[in-house]
Amino acid sequence: MPTVVRFNVTPVKSTLLHHPEEIRLEARGAVGDRRFFFVDADGRRFTRAMKTPLLPIAASYDAAADRLELKLPNGIVVSGSAVPDGETLDVDFYGRSVRARVVDGGFTQALSEYAGREIRLARPDEDGDAIDVRPVTLVSLESVAELARRGGHDGKLNPGRFRMTMEIEGVDAPHEEDSWRGRRVRAGGAVLLVGDQVPRCVVTTLDPDTAVRDFPTLQVIKRYRGVSPDGDLPFGVYADVVEPGTVRLGDPVEPL
Repeated sequence: MPTVVRFNVTPVKSTLLHHPEEIRLEARGAVGDRRFFFVDADGRRFTRAMKTPLLPIAASYDAAADRLELKLPNGIVVSGSAVPDGETLDVDFYGRSVRARVVDGGFTQALSEYAGREIRLARPDEDGDAIDVRPVTLVSLESVAELARRGGHDGKLNPGRFRMTMEIEGVDAPHEEDSWRGRRVRAGGAVLLVGDQVPRCVVTTLDPDTAVRDFPTLQVIKRYRGVSPDGDLPFGVYADVVEPGTVRLGDPVEPL
């Protein structure tokens, strides 16, 4: 039976991933995941290759004190209150409008000086609103290994490049998770409803820790998996949480 082998969460969308031993899944996804996100000078979120300078930023959030710390790749550490104190925004998340406010403090200056362009930190009015399409994503390590094999990669390909909520291992064949579409799946104490495949972007060609381009992910997916009717390159699946619960490393993942 497949089991959970790693979680990928972060308090700030598009920053360095955290790998806790357990997560709590609620209707809006993993509690504490993506409480914040970045926007440009015009209030637009960063997408595709624009995310590259953000990936190595290490974010930590103290929920009790409501304080955030960002360690930037240039050695600067900026921390302070996470209470929004700036402009109110309506940000487009794949056609869905998300109401948010800027968290200014010293974050804007430090981030902008690091990136060479204006970057602002934003916090949604509702925790969990900063998800892309669905609240949970998952992929099997068997699928990642097949991608590596198809791309002629001799070593182990870091699955963190896909930034999936859960990585699982032990399916019978690569991409078995795709066949779970429309089915309920129990993962630890939670039950998920598996949905569509996740369309991939250029960020998946980058090492998730260094943001260095190290694998032609999109070319390989296109070559052996093809393109979806919508023109997307699918890898991994979305899921909704139908029964909230806690999921731990080693928990079984069982289609119901």
